[in-house]
Amino acid sequence: MTVEQMTKRINELYHKSQADGLTEEEKEEQKQLRLAYVANVRANLRGQLDNISIVEKDGSVTDLGKKFGERKKDVL
Repeated sequence: MTVEQMTKRINELYHKSQADGLTEEEKEEQKQLRLAYVANVRANLRGQLDNISIVEKDGSVTDLGKKFGERKKDVL
């Protein structure tokens, strides 16, 4: 399921919950979709942060992905 499809389904379930309420199966689906969506956002953010490089004052380049990325992967 793509992120767009997940977002669409999450929104459908939200609007249904406001109008009619959700069944237990729909509540569980909504919970799982939200967890998957958040995990996807975290993975994308981690990928972006791992690709950041800083040019120091002395001209050297510090790759933050190599410096910090390896030890933080277990946290997320």
